[in-house]
Amino acid sequence: MDHSAHTGHQHHGHEQHEHEHHGHGHDEHGHHPASAATWSMAAQATLHCLTGCAIGEVLGMVIGTALGWGNLPTTLVAILLAFFFGYSLTLRGVLRAGVDFRTAFRVALAADTLSIAVMELIDNGVILVWPSARDAMLGDALFWISLAVSFVIAFAVTTPVNKWMIGRGKGHAVVHRYHH
Repeated sequence: MDHSAHTGHQHHGHEQHEHEHHGHGHDEHGHHPASAATWSMAAQATLHCLTGCAIGEVLGMVIGTALGWGNLPTTLVAILLAFFFGYSLTLRGVLRAGVDFRTAFRVALAADTLSIAVMELIDNGVILVWPSARDAMLGDALFWISLAVSFVIAFAVTTPVNKWMIGRGKGHAVVHRYHH
């Protein structure tokens, strides 16, 4: 975004250059500079997200399946628990950095919401379209195989999303500011 369009001021040539070099760049307007986003960083962020999602998904599926719930309530509980555990893992790490709970909670929301949402959309979508996967029981190999494959596909789709976010100073780039 053009700085002059953002601030509503018109700057031309040298004046804009001087304005930015005197400490009035994007940071003072609430923007964070873009981070160097590597595929390794994106994969680590996605693996972190996948860990929380997998704990919640598996727990939700096990609870719903064991209690004989239908597919919709089981899936909703699994998604809810995936968000809960995904946020919790990030929250735990940020709180260890000495940040107050309110700030840590905001950081977790900013860091993980899009990543978890994409992961949940993809992994539940895979289960939805996989023939008989939604009807598989805990003792069926199909239950565990379809879940594992859905996580692999979700990881592959979510990693570029996380790379894009980190490159813009969003997502897990927000968390990294608290790990000094």
